[in-house]
Amino acid sequence: MNKVKHQHILVIRFSALGDVAMTVPIVWAVAKRYPNVRITMLSRPFARPFFENLAPNVNFMEADLKSEYKGIHGLNALYRRLTAKQFTHVADLHSVLRSEYLRMRFNLGHFKVKHIDKHRKMRRMLVKHNHKQKKYLPTAFENYTDVFTRLGFPINENDFRSIFQEESSYLNTLPDVIGEKHDDELWIGVAPFAAHLGKIYPPELMEQVIRQLTERYPKCRIFLFGRGKQEDEFFPKWTKEIPQCTNVGLHLETMCQELILMAHLNVMLSMDSANMHMASLTGTKVVSVWGATHPMAGFMGWRQNEENAIQLDMDCRPCSIFGQKPCMYGDYRCLTGIKPEIIVEKISNIINF
Repeated sequence: MNKVKHQHILVIRFSALGDVAMTVPIVWAVAKRYPNVRITMLSRPFARPFFENLAPNVNFMEADLKSEYKGIHGLNALYRRLTAKQFTHVADLHSVLRSEYLRMRFNLGHFKVKHIDKHRKMRRMLVKHNHKQKKYLPTAFENYTDVFTRLGFPINENDFRSIFQEESSYLNTLPDVIGEKHDDELWIGVAPFAAHLGKIYPPELMEQVIRQLTERYPKCRIFLFGRGKQEDEFFPKWTKEIPQCTNVGLHLETMCQELILMAHLNVMLSMDSANMHMASLTGTKVVSVWGATHPMAGFMGWRQNEENAIQLDMDCRPCSIFGQKPCMYGDYRCLTGIKPEIIVEKISNIINF
């Protein structure tokens, strides 16, 4: 007698931190809707904290594509490892060369495989210099949901709120420098940098935002998120001159710790970056600043309100889907033209709501 093969979905998304973070609400919704279906998320090692406690039927599998599974030989080794897991369905939420190669191998093995539609033509029309078509594209969440629907696992609704099931007991796991949040305190996160210049609000203007916030809310604490060359340049100065500022990267070692802290913020100020998506996964409201990119492209944070997206209405915007293109004017006026007072007022509106 043949054994019934239990359904087991392989979900593939490597990519950058923010893109992987956006898969979380959809994977959670599928896991909740189909509790008897196993789901394994295949991604880079950094993504483990998103999925290891997401749902009882969700597992995480890491793949280091830069060393262990580098090149064709590495991908073949990865494929052999994957076939041992007895998957029945494959959801490619990335659709780049590496995932396409794995997808091809699974197709040859007669697995049920579906992949994401990135709507590339619509993206090109959105960022054209002339005759730009400013239309909202399907969101990344809708694109991910579509893959699961075509795979045979539709979800009718999604009430995902936070990756943390309980709110109260996590702060005591953080270093003492974070401490306890008092009733009269406001905790504001600031993630001022991003991967590309077209998504970064000028640091000298961001410093004005931080100073205005501390003047308006003397008892507030400002937590500076991010790690990199720009953070190393500006954060020491800001923390030295503004006592309310804390450089999160100096005290928190893991992404899981950062997510815990984000869950207790009153509001997060972020660029169109991974920190916007991380804060969104904890249920925290985000004020986001947009320059070369635009929410129309479908990368707004989960359940974030576009009213809290700060951006200038300019004919040249958006000029890029991901923000990597140089400014056609050379001055990134879409960002330099945003006054610090506008950002402070938007944050105040959320705090005072």
